[in-house]
Amino acid sequence: MASHRRPKPASRTRVTVLTATAAAAVALTAQSAHADPKPTKSEVKAKVDKLYEEAEQATEKYNGAKEQQSKLKKQVDDLQDNVARGQADLNKLRGELGALASAQYRSGGIDPSVQLFLSSDPSNFLDKASSMDQLSAQQSEAVGKIQSKQRSLAQQRQEAQDKLADLSDTRKQLGEKKKEVQSKLAGAQKLLNSLTAAERSALNAADARSSRASSRADLGSDLPASQVGGAALAAAQSKIGSPYVYGATGPGSFDCSGLTSWAYAQAGASIPRTSQAQASAGTPIYSTSALKPGDLVIFYSDAHHVGLYAGNGQVLHAPKPGASVRYESIGNMPFKLGVRI
Repeated sequence: MASHRRPKPASRTRVTVLTATAAAAVALTAQSAHADPKPTKSEVKAKVDKLYEEAEQATEKYNGAKEQQSKLKKQVDDLQDNVARGQADLNKLRGELGALASAQYRSGGIDPSVQLFLSSDPSNFLDKASSMDQLSAQQSEAVGKIQSKQRSLAQQRQEAQDKLADLSDTRKQLGEKKKEVQSKLAGAQKLLNSLTAAERSALNAADARSSRASSRADLGSDLPASQVGGAALAAAQSKIGSPYVYGATGPGSFDCSGLTSWAYAQAGASIPRTSQAQASAGTPIYSTSALKPGDLVIFYSDAHHVGLYAGNGQVLHAPKPGASVRYESIGNMPFKLGVRI
């Protein structure tokens, strides 16, 4: 006789696993359906340009810290040299005082009135006593010089210690800014690497076309602002095509303020290293229509970019990492002011 037993029900554990698996599949399907689409080439370019701008801001702060480090290092070296020379002078004064003390000791420690009473030759003793008075006066003067030198040395040593502390802080800031620049550049490179080879090639080609076109800019017939401005512009023009490298001041590569400071140095004029400092280095010009070739052109509200006005609405500058020294329309960046050296 056939068995009519009921089928064994499915295990609760098995049902739970199947339900969870199905839910996960649905969630993954929904997630993939709503995932952020891959950024387009133009979106990547915009993000990369923004990172390059932020890297340049950090670069100018890095340049400022580096310049401050150089100044502090020189001040510390000068102070330490002064302390060393002062210590040598102090040792010499102490030697002179020792010689005076020895001479006084050899004359004897008897009270002068007693020496006069016992002397067989009072006139000779009086001559010696006069010499002793002079000796005491010299000794007092020597002590005064030593005390003054000690105070001066103590002050210079303290000043040197303070400068060393400032130098240490500046070096720390320098390291932080360098890391910030490197982080921004690495972020930009990561974004570029997310593009296909064809997309990267298209971007590079567009930038190359921009560089070629800008190297043949129509500069018009404006006269240079001055002999030094014209000479600085000519020097910068000789570097068209040189690569942008953060912190570089030439002659083979430049950042923005590195180019302008190098160009003016070739013209025989010394201007500050950073774009922010260059913004205060001469006569300010607040209208682009008043600019003359050779003038500095400061961009952005925080003055983190600078170039040289080249005429006919063009600026010659070191634009960004991955690009070279070239002409560009002055309207491509927010104008802050011009500076006539």
